[in-house]
Order: sequence, then structure tokens, then C-alpha cells
Amino acid sequence: MRITMEIDDRLMSDALRLTGARTQREAVEMGLRTVVRLRQQEDIRRFRGTLQWEGDLDTMRADA
Repeated sequence: MRITMEIDDRLMSDALRLTGARTQREAVEMGLRTVVRLRQQEDIRRFRGTLQWEGDLDTMRADA
């Protein structure tokens, strides 16, 4: 998708520096992926304490 938008220069500079992204496009895509992943995690957290889990953590940890 092609889009034209105005992005704060300081925000873009910080994003490039902090992420190590080589291009502005890479920085924007990384930011979008992060937002999507965080929202998906929020959706998963809604199930906390409501799902039944059966397993043995000691065995799982020993196998690692």
C-alpha cells in the first residue's frame, strides 16, 4: 500500500536510532508490527485465569 503522510522528524530520528532500522519504511513497518503484536497480546490476556491447563512445569523445565 502506498501512503503519504507527515511524520514528526524527531520521532522518526528517535525511531531509527533506537530500533536500528536502516530506512524510514523499515521503522514504520516495525512500529506497525509492534502495535499489532501488543494488541494481540491484550486479547490473549483476557483469558487469564479462565482456561484450564494441565501439565508438569518441573518436567517441562527439565527437558529444556
